[in-house]
Amino acid sequence: MVLADRWTEAEIPSLAGKVMVVTGANSGIGYEAARMLAEKQATVVLAVRDTAKGQQAKARILECFPQADVDVMLLDLARLASVRDFSQAFAEKYRSLDVLINNAGVMAPTYRTTGDGFELQFGTNHLGHFALTGCLLPFLLRTSGARVVTVSSLAHRSGHIHFDNLDGKRGYRRWAFYAQSKLANLLFAYELQRRLSRLGADVKSVACHPGFASTSLMNNGIFASANPLVRLLTNGINSLFAQSSYMGALPTVYAATNPSLSGGEFIGPRGGMRGYPGIVSSVARSHDLALAAHLWEVSEQLTGVHFADLQ
Repeated sequence: MVLADRWTEAEIPSLAGKVMVVTGANSGIGYEAARMLAEKQATVVLAVRDTAKGQQAKARILECFPQADVDVMLLDLARLASVRDFSQAFAEKYRSLDVLINNAGVMAPTYRTTGDGFELQFGTNHLGHFALTGCLLPFLLRTSGARVVTVSSLAHRSGHIHFDNLDGKRGYRRWAFYAQSKLANLLFAYELQRRLSRLGADVKSVACHPGFASTSLMNNGIFASANPLVRLLTNGINSLFAQSSYMGALPTVYAATNPSLSGGEFIGPRGGMRGYPGIVSSVARSHDLALAAHLWEVSEQLTGVHFADLQ
């Protein structure tokens, strides 16, 4: 018997016949999660911004598991048109969706905006996934036991939603805006579960975080333009203190597959920043009903995506 605090991929049940979408699945936590799900016989869609890198990720999975069923599809969460195009392309290939894993994200870049004029982190990490979930909701609702897994971060603890400055034009602090986007992920995940429960839908919304995991996210964010000495120092800190992408992906896979979950949980390393996954807590602000409802309304207005079944 596996100890309760040692949940690993060995605990994942057979996923044969299930369709799962993982955003940002070409590297890091997304790749590790996709690999584990594919090994358990799920049909895994790698929803990626760079399809060449997606194909490379698919090839790596097939090297390990030649019988894996892996699909690569284009998705740029920083462009709402791409979200809609992906949803249409998905509808042409699939009739159901068992698990949607909202994993892709950007961390603390210099100030930039998406193609739709949103601040990049809020637009990608939250609004892109909000829109994607809304567009794919019909597939989730028609699939028995479906789940939406939204990846947040410990950074949510310092996050606040600044509705008067969501675009960052009144001032931008990269880490504060990252924390805002990660708090938004949690507010969305919890509010989605409340709305699904009111509808009586057989769909669960679960949030998770990877702890302090060594991935490419930092290199693509605040350290992308850092000098070599800073990058060397960062790599050293990662090697000493961060857990692997594999360990960082376990909370995501736990959230996606553990049959004991009822929806509305937050999954992360039991040790806080490191360790095996289990149910953890989030700050009180993430459970603010009025804040979540207002964020939902604003998100619908900004994206033009309305969850008609969940109103």
